[in-house]
Amino acid sequence: MMRQTTMVTLFTLTLLGAAHAATPKDTLVVAKNIEDIVGLDPAEAFEFSSAEVVSNVYQNLIQYDVKNPNKVVPGLADSWTVAADGKSITFQLKPSAHFASGNDVRPEDVLFSFMRVVKLNKAPAFILAQLGWTPDNIGQMVRKTGNDSVTISWSGDFGAAFVLNLLAARPGSILDEKLVTQHQKGADLGNAWLNQNSAGSGPYKLKLYKPKEVVVLEANTTTPVGAPATRMVLIKNVVEPATQRLLLESGDADIARDLGPDQLTAMKARADIRVETYPQAAVHFISFNQKQEKLRNPAVWEAMRYLVDYDGIANRLLKGQMKVHQAFLPEGFPGALKETPFKYDPEKAKAILSKAGVKDLSFDMDVINAPRFMDMAQSLQASMAKGGVKLNLLSGTGSQVITRYRARKHEAIMLYWGPDFFDPHANAKAFAYNVDNSDGNYQSTTTWRNAWAVPQLSSKTMTALKEKDPTARATAYQDLQRDVQQSSPIVVMFQEQSQVALRSNVKGYINGLTPDFVLYDKVVKQ
Repeated sequence: MMRQTTMVTLFTLTLLGAAHAATPKDTLVVAKNIEDIVGLDPAEAFEFSSAEVVSNVYQNLIQYDVKNPNKVVPGLADSWTVAADGKSITFQLKPSAHFASGNDVRPEDVLFSFMRVVKLNKAPAFILAQLGWTPDNIGQMVRKTGNDSVTISWSGDFGAAFVLNLLAARPGSILDEKLVTQHQKGADLGNAWLNQNSAGSGPYKLKLYKPKEVVVLEANTTTPVGAPATRMVLIKNVVEPATQRLLLESGDADIARDLGPDQLTAMKARADIRVETYPQAAVHFISFNQKQEKLRNPAVWEAMRYLVDYDGIANRLLKGQMKVHQAFLPEGFPGALKETPFKYDPEKAKAILSKAGVKDLSFDMDVINAPRFMDMAQSLQASMAKGGVKLNLLSGTGSQVITRYRARKHEAIMLYWGPDFFDPHANAKAFAYNVDNSDGNYQSTTTWRNAWAVPQLSSKTMTALKEKDPTARATAYQDLQRDVQQSSPIVVMFQEQSQVALRSNVKGYINGLTPDFVLYDKVVKQ
């Protein structure tokens, strides 16, 4: 009873922002900006913070290997066999696996999980739609072939390795059909309920979610991957880095995720806190909506590449939290382009604009109102002013900015993109593919969101996908990156490096290349 009382007190004090002596030993408290969360349903979750929650709550048939994300390992499937024709895979489910509810994991749950992604058609749906799945054919493409086996088929000229990468991605999460269907409202397939609750088999279950306040994860002691070492994870929304620092220093938080360079420097001097750096696959860019006539001139795109103070932002402003990177594939992916041909040169930008007859250019840029993003945006505002361009900043929460972007209501935007699965096609599809630019054909890509129709690049993207030779495929993706790098309304600037401050007694925290690899189940506090 004392432990329950302690936890209730902790929830209350944390939600109110009050101070207390220390966090309980079986509870991990994380201070982080989680205002980017739009949804926690795996069929909808498409933001960095929601990705972390999904990865700790759900399992897939197969999972990415944390140490080598280009490799997949068993998840809810014990094994799998690729058909001789290379057009289907049969998965053998773990016979003893069950969900947090106690319900067994069945082939029917696999079909239900994939079906709802395709039918709901939310932001991540395009990942599985690449398999040729539609609401009409999903029942034939995913079939129960035994009491513990399911066969998955696809259409398209690509191999089983690419399919496995897709199935290991977030929308491949397997949900408890029996539980979810109890909470359906109309035709929402449980979407509203799953944005506040969970129905998975992962090491944690969603205990509480209050938008822009807190996420609480509770241990699932019967998970097939083994009970987590930490009984509770509380992720408190703390937007201000200075407040995160105070919580960490006082012992009211165990991990601070969004500290600025100055706070991190101060943390490194303390014996009770350590700072760790984790390379990330996220690339940061600015882009220009082609619905805006003033932003359609390729000379504008070219000039913008010389109005970013790359070194100043990466090295002096953010002090290592960003690395200069100017191509859409992050380092670590096959074919990633490491060339950085653009430097800050406002006079050259002026000459480009003048030659094109562009005068008095002014535009609005949406930006997340967290300190790091605002610091970067203000640097861009100053550097562009020296090139004769007026940049107006429109700040909002992460969810507000992302929602406007998805609706194509922005003029320009500064944002980030993380690959949705570990294959070069993930980012190539996002940055170099758009064959239907109509407003009614929503696509989760930077090309569509910026209304940039690219039929020739789209064709090259699909050719690269079909290439079987790894060396030739990598070369094809390098060519695509150069195309986008040299002439597009998307200016890739940086690759992220996450710097996390932890109290020294926190061990076992995992922060991999993407938010899907922020894992809490091995954390212990010594």
